[in-house]
Amino acid sequence: MSKTFKSGKKDLVIQYSVKHEQKIDCGGAYIKLLPGGKKFESTKFGGDTPYSVMFGPDICGSSNKRTHVILHYDKKDDNLLIKKNVGTEDDQVSHLYTLVLRPDNTFEVFVDNKSVRAGKLEDEFDFLPAKEIKDPDQSKPEDWVDEKKIADPEDKKPDGYDDIPMEIPDPDASKPDDWDDEDDGEWEAPMIDNPDYNGPWSPKMIDNPDYKGAWEHPMIANPEYEYDDNMYAVCKDGCTHVGFELWQVKSGTIFDDIIVTDSLEEAQKFAEETFFKKKDGEKEMFDEHQKKEKEREEAERAAMEDEDDMDGMGGMGGMGMDDFDMDDMDMGDEF
Repeated sequence: MSKTFKSGKKDLVIQYSVKHEQKIDCGGAYIKLLPGGKKFESTKFGGDTPYSVMFGPDICGSSNKRTHVILHYDKKDDNLLIKKNVGTEDDQVSHLYTLVLRPDNTFEVFVDNKSVRAGKLEDEFDFLPAKEIKDPDQSKPEDWVDEKKIADPEDKKPDGYDDIPMEIPDPDASKPDDWDDEDDGEWEAPMIDNPDYNGPWSPKMIDNPDYKGAWEHPMIANPEYEYDDNMYAVCKDGCTHVGFELWQVKSGTIFDDIIVTDSLEEAQKFAEETFFKKKDGEKEMFDEHQKKEKEREEAERAAMEDEDDMDGMGGMGGMGMDDFDMDDMDMGDEF
């Protein structure tokens, strides 16, 4: 970058455009904001290079379509992925992606200048431990009853219940007339399900008079919880470089209109002068191209169908009118 960005009492705004010309089916196209200063070695930049922010569309199949927002947190020495889904676009025209981190520890994501996700950093990233934890000194009392139903002590298994067979001989079956006991053996009727068989016996269940409800573990304040006023400060030591990480099955992604600033207003103005100035024209050109491609495909399909029709006529043996001998045909009675 031409100027180092250092987190302070100001916003961080990262904005760029992405175009998936290849009709992407699985891949990601992320911008990364990187620290390093003069020590940064761009020739060694790769997936393992430490970063402060990773941001951009991630698409794989029809079910996984989201915009990744990943923030590095020094206190955990970890990269934290946003927990909630952030919408994205997966067509073949350019789209503008904007991320804003604010000093009040909130964030907002825009796609094509429309807000698609906003919230508190502590709510949507795992920056902080839980405010409350289960009281380690509490446990469920041994006499706690949490069974809602019990077997009815009044319900007894009927006499002879276990003697009822699962299957019985079919009463409607009869020995075939051509059955020979000497040759075929003693005839036995086929077996069918016994309509009187109800499965293994079990007593009726009734409400448990001693039921106390589900036991809930008492919660206490987490002694390790401490709010961090500087969660937003991903560039507290200065961010100096921008990089791109590509993970794709098919190549063909184009990046443009990149700006890193501390003013959303400036980023939006920059977008009006760059991205939005060409957006409508690009869409019109794309639609016209798609229209011509559709017309070409329809023409090719029609030509193939005509060729198939001609091949079908050839299946008549290639016979024309000249192949018929009128003298050999019986024309019936003369008029």
